[in-house]
Amino acid sequence: MSSNVRGQRFVIGLYAALVTVAGVAGFLTGTFVSGLRPPKFLFLVAFPATPLGFAAYGALTIALVLGIPLLLVVYVSSEIDDVTE
Repeated sequence: MSSNVRGQRFVIGLYAALVTVAGVAGFLTGTFVSGLRPPKFLFLVAFPATPLGFAAYGALTIALVLGIPLLLVVYVSSEIDDVTE
């Protein structure tokens, strides 16, 4: 197995782990903190002020914030030719 494939699997695994941690943190926040207002994803979509609502909000926010730069890196790395000297 090439190191490139192992690197891609590592990055995808790390991405999934970070999104999962954000979801769990949102769930715990919704469970143990009282008096919370409903969060708005991208300032447009209101989620309920429940543990599941905060879990979805946290996971989606981190997925978007980390996913867009990750997709840009994948695109740029596939489009740029390797320079050999």
